Amino acid sequence: MNRFHTLPVVLTLAVFSANANAQFVKGNEAVSISATGERLVELATLPSSGPIRKSKPCLAQAGCHAGPWHMVETRDGLQECTEVYAREGTCRKSSYGTTKLSRIWVVKVSGQWLQCQLPDLGSKCVKVFAPPPTNLPYPAVQ
Repeated sequence: MNRFHTLPVVLTLAVFSANANAQFVKGNEAVSISATGERLVELATLPSSGPIRKSKPCLAQAGCHAGPWHMVETRDGLQECTEVYAREGTCRKSSYGTTKLSRIWVVKVSGQWLQCQLPDLGSKCVKVFAPPPTNLPYPAVQ
């Protein structure tokens, strides 16, 4: 086999590897592995009071979501959610790598919840629970 036949195989593997590696955010403290090998996932806690607590969530399949999708690691793996809290019904299976959408990555770093522009802690990240306007995220189509 000459080098021209192996090039498509190498490129295909590189694309699949990049997509597989980008399916999580390295350094996200919300995801850990127990001593028994069980995958443990922590979700952002819904505030104990205020408008978010009282509001009815926008369900992922309802068509009411107008903003960027929140990419959240859940017990079921990476999900696209209408909110950072990943309440029941607000998430759907991730289409990252197959569908271009406006996205924000929800991660926990140094005990704080952040919304990052890309699946990379070096991208633009803002604190989820900071006061407006400093909590406004930087979504990106990806």
